[in-house]
Amino acid sequence: MVEDGREARRPQGELVAEVLAVLWAAEEPLTPQQINAELGRELARTTVTTILTRLHEKGTLVRTRAGRGFAYAAADDAAGLAAGRMRRELEREPHRDLVLKRFVSSLSEDDEEALRRLLRESGDGA
Repeated sequence: MVEDGREARRPQGELVAEVLAVLWAAEEPLTPQQINAELGRELARTTVTTILTRLHEKGTLVRTRAGRGFAYAAADDAAGLAAGRMRRELEREPHRDLVLKRFVSSLSEDDEEALRRLLRESGDGA
């Protein structure tokens, strides 16, 4: 995106989502340089490294030593990350039953049935 001859700011989180998509598609941990190449942009090395460092500090990514730097991999898939965010939000609330009640009442019929099915399956030890 170019605006008045300069790069326009991306919506917050867009680049993070692109970085995660690259890592989810990868079969092995990637270095910041490899991720930058996969993104197909000419981003500053520090931009990608900063994103990766912050995601690692949040527990979203794991890293391993790769030469003098690090290679990064996703700690979980997209569904696992969403479930973790939901769990953390629920843990912050003192009235968890009320939060769950409101959440369930806001679900579509299909999602409510899926949740009931999953709860039955987990109760069966599946």
